[in-house]
Amino acid sequence: MLPSEAIEITILCENTSSDVGCLAEWGFSAFIRFSGANILFDTGYSDVYLQNAKNLNLDLEDCDYVVFSHFHCDHTRGLQFHNFNSRKKIICHPEVLEKLPPKEALVLQRDFELLPSKNVIEFIPNVLFLGEIPRKTSFEKGRFENDKLNDNSAIAIKTERGVVVVSGCSHAGICNICEYAKQVTKLPLYAVIGGFHLFENDHEAVKGTLDYFQKEKPTHLLPMHCVDFPTLAKFYHLFGIKKYSAGDVISLK
Repeated sequence: MLPSEAIEITILCENTSSDVGCLAEWGFSAFIRFSGANILFDTGYSDVYLQNAKNLNLDLEDCDYVVFSHFHCDHTRGLQFHNFNSRKKIICHPEVLEKLPPKEALVLQRDFELLPSKNVIEFIPNVLFLGEIPRKTSFEKGRFENDKLNDNSAIAIKTERGVVVVSGCSHAGICNICEYAKQVTKLPLYAVIGGFHLFENDHEAVKGTLDYFQKEKPTHLLPMHCVDFPTLAKFYHLFGIKKYSAGDVISLK
C-alpha cells in the first residue's frame, strides 16, 4: 500500500525570498520531510541555505540524506559550508563527483559517505533517486550548452495520490524527468516541483512543456528557480500557479 501521509518541502534557497528573515540567491535547495525521513535536496551556491534554515528554526542535523540534482555550483557549492556533526550520506550521479572542482570533491570525500549511482535507487521506502534520465522528447534539448549533463537527475516520491517529482534544475528536460518518474513508479503525476530550466527564447521547449502539462494535468505544478518571468506568466495564465521562494513551505496532503 502506498503512503498517504503529507509531504512537507521547505524551500531553503531560491532566486527570490518570500520571508523577511530569509535570503535569496541564484540557486536551489529544499528540505523534504516524508514518511519519517528528511532529505536535503541541493544546497545552493553559498551558506544561504544554512542561514535560512536557522531563521526558519529548521535543524539540518536531522537530515538523513543529501541528494544532488547535478554538479552545477548553484546546486552543490553550498555543501562546502556545512556544519554537520555526523557523517551524512550523499546520493548523486557519479559524474557529479568527477565534475566538481578538486577541492570541493575532497570535502565531500572527507566529510560524507558517498553513494553515487547512474541507476534508480529507492533509498528510502517510496522515495527514489532517478539516476540517469532517458532523453525522449523532441522539444527538449536534454543538455546545457556543450554538456550532455548525464548527471542531471531528480527525486520521485510515491504516494497514493500519484508520484511527486522534485527537480533541482531540469537540464535533462522536465518532461523527460516526469516521463521517467512515471515509468519507474508506474504512477500518474501528482505534483512537479522545482527548477524547470525554461526561458522564453527557447520557444519550442516552452510550448512543448506547456502542452505536456496541459495533457498530464498534475494536481500541483510549482515551477521556480531557473524559469524566467515571461514563462512563469504563461504557467500562471494556463495553470494558475503560485511562485514559491526561499522561506516557503509546501505541504502536499
